[in-house]
Amino acid sequence: MRFFIVDDDEAIRSMLAEIIEDYDLGEIVGEADNGSIIDSHLLSLKKVDILVIDLLMPIKDGIQTIHDLSGDFPGKIIMISQVEDKEMVGKAYSLGVEYYITKPINRLEVISVIQKVVEHIKLQKSIYDIQKTLNVLEFGKQKQKDENNFINKNITLAGQFLLTELGMIGESGSKDLLDMLEYLFQQEKQSPFEHEFPPLKDIFTTVASKKLGISATAPDLQKEIKASEQRVRRAIFQALNHLASLGLTDYSNPKFEEYATKFFDFTEIRKVMLELENDTKPSISRIRINTKKFVRVLYLESKKRM
Repeated sequence: MRFFIVDDDEAIRSMLAEIIEDYDLGEIVGEADNGSIIDSHLLSLKKVDILVIDLLMPIKDGIQTIHDLSGDFPGKIIMISQVEDKEMVGKAYSLGVEYYITKPINRLEVISVIQKVVEHIKLQKSIYDIQKTLNVLEFGKQKQKDENNFINKNITLAGQFLLTELGMIGESGSKDLLDMLEYLFQQEKQSPFEHEFPPLKDIFTTVASKKLGISATAPDLQKEIKASEQRVRRAIFQALNHLASLGLTDYSNPKFEEYATKFFDFTEIRKVMLELENDTKPSISRIRINTKKFVRVLYLESKKRM
């Protein structure tokens, strides 16, 4: 991935560049101390995939810079900010910013956010490549497809799309959830789920057995099932936090409106929103995670996008 960093603090630029290069997250193709030189032509010339930009800067700040790009930049934007003003953060969201790194810079947060953005870019590229292939195969037929229809027929890619939308694709439990989707899809082919969804215990057991193989012992299997349950809970908790953050900033955020009450009980969403509003770090121990509901909704929504 190719990064361009814009921040008026040279120390911040240096720190970000060091993290990106030390952890092989990509290469730095340009830097600037304000947004006055940033335009779509420059970013295109340097083949920038990810623009990392500070919210507040002299001469031309991050909000104005992104506004002037007017959607001409096809890459992803990560906003850096120590500002907690909801109106300004909401403005950034409305301009297309989906990812934030808060100041003071935390190395682990930077790595986590960038990895999620990279995963999102890779997923979009995968979808684009499939779409291009289908367009070639269907030459002479309908060339322009409705953008709202997910063009891939694979349950896993449909699931990856949703997990990315929910802000949890970088969590280790996402792999477990994708394995569950594949199992459920194959299972429903053999025996349609008419009225009852398979028990969650059976899903975890089958997926764990498939992962470990026939030589796995009973203790090993139980250990993997428990580990998988914990990974999935943490991943779902991340999605809950992500949606609550979006809703707290902008109650009419499209992702919040579409996914929040569909995947979670509103009381739990509201609980996390209140904790965030009071600057209390949400704790998984204080939240009721309905794993079965989440898995069921994820499966049904993934099928819709196939």
